[in-house]
Amino acid sequence: MSKIKAFFLSLFRQQGPNGHPVADALERFRDPAADSLELMRRLVAALRPQNRRDGEAAARYQFMLDRLESDTDLLAAFRNHVIHFIATRRLVTFFTESGVLPGTGFFSEWWRILGSRLLPEVPDERRLKDCLHVIYDHPDDWRWMEAISPESSQRFWALLAPAEQLRNIDWHGIQDQMLDAVLLLAHRVSGLGVESELMRASPNFDDDTPRFIALSAEALDFVTAFRAALNESALTADDGSQLLVIADQCQETLQRIRKRALTIGTSLSLSYLLTRSEQSLGRLRELVAILTIGQQTGTRNEAVQSWARFAHAAFLTENRRNSLVFYVGQLSRLLAVRVTENAARSGEHYICDSYADYRQMWRSAAGAGALIGLMALLKIKAGGLGAPLFGEAFMFSMIYGLGFVAIFLLGMTVATKQPAMTAQTLAGLLGDIKPTRSADLERLVDVVTAVSRSQLAAIAGNVMVALPVAIAVGFGLGYLADLPSIAPDKGAQLLAELDPLSWALPHAAIAGFYLFLSGLITGYFDNRAAYAEIGPRIARLRWLQRLAGDERAGRIGSYIQDHLGGIMGNFLFGCMLGSTGVIGTILGLPLDIRHIAFASANLGYALVGFQFELPLKAIAWAIFGIVAIGFTNLAVSFALALRTALRARGIVFEHWGPLLRALWNRLLRQPRSFLLPPRQAPAEV
Repeated sequence: MSKIKAFFLSLFRQQGPNGHPVADALERFRDPAADSLELMRRLVAALRPQNRRDGEAAARYQFMLDRLESDTDLLAAFRNHVIHFIATRRLVTFFTESGVLPGTGFFSEWWRILGSRLLPEVPDERRLKDCLHVIYDHPDDWRWMEAISPESSQRFWALLAPAEQLRNIDWHGIQDQMLDAVLLLAHRVSGLGVESELMRASPNFDDDTPRFIALSAEALDFVTAFRAALNESALTADDGSQLLVIADQCQETLQRIRKRALTIGTSLSLSYLLTRSEQSLGRLRELVAILTIGQQTGTRNEAVQSWARFAHAAFLTENRRNSLVFYVGQLSRLLAVRVTENAARSGEHYICDSYADYRQMWRSAAGAGALIGLMALLKIKAGGLGAPLFGEAFMFSMIYGLGFVAIFLLGMTVATKQPAMTAQTLAGLLGDIKPTRSADLERLVDVVTAVSRSQLAAIAGNVMVALPVAIAVGFGLGYLADLPSIAPDKGAQLLAELDPLSWALPHAAIAGFYLFLSGLITGYFDNRAAYAEIGPRIARLRWLQRLAGDERAGRIGSYIQDHLGGIMGNFLFGCMLGSTGVIGTILGLPLDIRHIAFASANLGYALVGFQFELPLKAIAWAIFGIVAIGFTNLAVSFALALRTALRARGIVFEHWGPLLRALWNRLLRQPRSFLLPPRQAPAEV
């Protein structure tokens, strides 16, 4: 009773001076001379939430349906306006374009969306597609429309098309335009038979070209037979079964190309082409289903349900047509999965399963720590040159970028690079496991513990080497030059940058974000190298063949293709780290980065600058700051990478509770497994 009371109270609060706003909007439909477009715009305005806290849109929609059902005269007037409005509009573009990517290409549509933000487009009120933007004139109308239940949507369309009046409305004209749309969609997909991008992505695509050609021919036969049946009641309409079979064959070809793209790489144009083609095939199936069901006797409810589902989805996507986020989201999945798959394969190399892997992780992290100790000193010395801001940003970027590239090419490990890679591997497992099966959960826990000990080994290797290397280098240079290598004021600055109560943690979060971006950049260039066949193309360079010979040129090309992602990811990551502080200075904003390995090296140089006379409390506080910086680096990078990988794969993991309980139980039973690899069983004699 309390819910019913609250519902009616909410309706009472929404009432205007003439009664309920939805009722007022409906009453205007009684005027047969009124402008139907304006009437529907006013009705949607009454249904729309008035503010962010207004959650009664679905209740107002139900009120509208109840009011129409209770007043037959009002329903008749409402039906006449809406059906006449739909029947007198041009519907072909609505059927072929609403919810389907345009044929103009990715960047052309991108600029159109941006341009519409500055100068709104002028709608053509003769077309239903444009009228929807007049009726649903708020860009976020899709939010409350999405909350309308399928049952309510079917109920609405059932009120508009009752069985006893189906023959009295201009249904024939609507069907005729649907048939035109089917033909256009089939011709659009048939054109893929000569698309060079698809031929390049699938070497055997020529064998599938007849499928696409047959689709256009079969669509023409379907439309011709269906129109004949509409004009002559004695004829039987085509059921569309053969057309749908060919459409399924075309869909199978596109899916095969999509799967192959996950292996050999993809491009933005290929992703766009595949997505648009699949959307067109899906729309063709929907229209054929609506047409054929509508011709069958005793299937009125099925016809209404099919139309309601189609109209609801098309209205939602048309309202989001000018949303840049939604537009990019339609294309991102194939490219994102390919990019994150590359990162996932890289992430597998960062997981220690055995003592041999564990020892190798320590060695590679220690080598990186030594180089980072030297890179930190170079950055300190470059900062003391007093160079112009651009020169300083360039020097910092080259120190970081070339240093990280050298670490990568030498097979060394930077601890903070791991989360962006291992998160992709974990995301793949999260999509495969079933929490109800203990074996799947234990397998995931095994991977998490392996990631934990690998991460700790890499951090320890970086920090425990970067710090003493910095101390040794700083002390050695001071001894050789008979001058302090680090001035006390510089040492004080380095120490202040480690204070966790200053900007250290926000700056560490910025570095974590860059670590996440570097993982995506690595995956993107790996994908690009594979798709564009960079290796074979480099091997065909005539000057390289003359210089190194054909065989060695091939090996050079293969090496560059295999390592291009890592080189670009590390170099651009270094450029981001090196330029952020200078950009902050230019903008007058507190922007900078903090990285755990460089922070530990800076502590070493600060100790040298103070001649090791720092109080123990200050050193302990600085060490705590380094730990906090490292945790922030890893947490931000891992969280963003895991979220991106899950969304790219379309995974919604809702079983964190069982996973956390399983991890806690493992921690209680085997705490050692989070720090060290499992003990090796003794060899059998």
